[in-house]
Amino acid sequence: MTNKESLQRHLLQLDNRGYKAYKDIQGSYEFSEFTLIIDYVQGDPFAYPSKFRVIVPPNIAQIRRELFNSRSLEIALRDYLTRQFDKAAHSISSLRGTGKSGLIAVTRFGQEVLERTSAFILSSNTSDIEDLGGVELRFAVGLPAGGRSILGRQAAEMLCEDIPQIVSKSLKYANLNAAECRRHVETVEDADWLREQLAEKGLVAFVANGSILPRRSGVDNSPLLNNAVAFQSPPSLKVEFNCPNRGLISGMGIPAGITLIVGGGYHGKSTLLRAIELGVYNRIPGDGREFVVTNPAAVKIRAEDGRSVAGVDISPFINHLPQGRDTAQFYTENASGSTSQAANIIEALEVGRRKKEGTTRILTRIHGLIYEEDLVPVLLVDEDTAATNFMIRDRRMQELIAKDKEPITPFIDKVKHLYADYGVSTILVMGGSGDYFDVADTVIALENFQAYNVTEKAKEIAKNYSISREAEGGENFGKITQRVPIPASLDPSRGRRDVRVKVRDVDELAFGTEEIDLGAVEQIVDRGQLRAIAAAMVYAKQQYMDGKRTLSEIIDLVMADIEAQGMDILSPFPEGDFAMFRRFELAAAINRLRSLSVVAKMTND
Repeated sequence: MTNKESLQRHLLQLDNRGYKAYKDIQGSYEFSEFTLIIDYVQGDPFAYPSKFRVIVPPNIAQIRRELFNSRSLEIALRDYLTRQFDKAAHSISSLRGTGKSGLIAVTRFGQEVLERTSAFILSSNTSDIEDLGGVELRFAVGLPAGGRSILGRQAAEMLCEDIPQIVSKSLKYANLNAAECRRHVETVEDADWLREQLAEKGLVAFVANGSILPRRSGVDNSPLLNNAVAFQSPPSLKVEFNCPNRGLISGMGIPAGITLIVGGGYHGKSTLLRAIELGVYNRIPGDGREFVVTNPAAVKIRAEDGRSVAGVDISPFINHLPQGRDTAQFYTENASGSTSQAANIIEALEVGRRKKEGTTRILTRIHGLIYEEDLVPVLLVDEDTAATNFMIRDRRMQELIAKDKEPITPFIDKVKHLYADYGVSTILVMGGSGDYFDVADTVIALENFQAYNVTEKAKEIAKNYSISREAEGGENFGKITQRVPIPASLDPSRGRRDVRVKVRDVDELAFGTEEIDLGAVEQIVDRGQLRAIAAAMVYAKQQYMDGKRTLSEIIDLVMADIEAQGMDILSPFPEGDFAMFRRFELAAAINRLRSLSVVAKMTND
């Protein structure tokens, strides 16, 4: 290990040499208050930036232990420090040359507080500072170039002057806003605590009074501040909690079962569902939805015309297709709205359904907390993005087209069976069909973004205006068939490269020679999640796909490894831009591989 001065001299000596000579600086350097580690050096000024780390020891960082003495607090603190480093880097770093020259940046982030590999808290091994923590922070650097020649003087300024300033401003507790830091971590801890209480109260979601649900725009996820209506719970659905930090909080509890969200157009139905959908994640203070929390297994379901489907048993919903096509092992390169929505439901149940007594329980990590209970999905459906013929078949259509001529069993006739047979609750935005009043347990009406409990009124309407439609769902939901992926059908190689994966924003993933479209997987909210999912797919293929394990078992093992060893297990070198994902989104990416081939798992059930 060398020091700051030797690094500075070396960079000055590299001035005007070819850009690849930067490779010589890879290694570790001791600065007065931290260690700088250069893990990877880019080969071209226009290539992916170089990968750096700083390690600030506990006696310098002096992070107070009460800010990271639980898993929830630690994840929140790591997020806060990442944001502070980003803020300091933006204020200090500047463009220096061509390409990405001069860049000092951490991973991208939004309103969500996710576990990331950008920052870690380091505990002290020394008794006199055992209540203090240090920091490891990972970031990217665009080493300066003029054309493709090294700008050594500018590089020396960046690495030996700018980085120490950024570290001092953002990673030393004495220089942070202590009140802001505490608010950040305690907000997240309270949200995690609330989410843990849902099952005990028989709830699948909670929306705190005073929440600001509308966003500024479709491309700006920050809260709408002008003329936004603060959320208030209907009195009959109001529940209260006593949080560890903020104390008493009240709001609307959505019970387990089948819940309809109804109301006129533009009155906030989809806005409420979107907040619930993203309530599986924590959010930063000031987001407006900090205390909208949802069952961690809630999954948004929608129609997805054109997606591929590989061997999914959609027979609970669809049977007797023309030309005798098999729906117990349904394959298509171009799914319709109804078949894609059926497949999306079954795939969520396949990796999240209740385990049998005596089998391994499913583990899932959501923003730092480990949920060990049976992971029963909650389905979230918005009629705006659902297939109409999948959702409802009214009495008139039943009269015109006999059941033996209609392959689709509509969702309305299966939603009760899902809850009775598998404990799967559903929250459904429905503004166009009152037929669902017959199956709903709770009906919430939105009027000008205010919620009203209209369950009794909806039931009275259902009684007084009988639709006389025939239920077509049978006596039970049907079986959930587990599938075994064929290892050769997941191939991350391309050309001479054994592994080639690339992420484009949050909705597209290049995996080998394939492009996976994830635009309809709405609960991927961060590019770092997709990068980690891509790495997890490669890891799953290399470690656990053997032609015998089911997809659910493979995902169990991958998630367990991440829990035990962290996301670094997914990469051969330290990555600073992974963000934690859920098992459902990992399964969604695998299921959308057009090359995927599976066999059904044979059981004795």
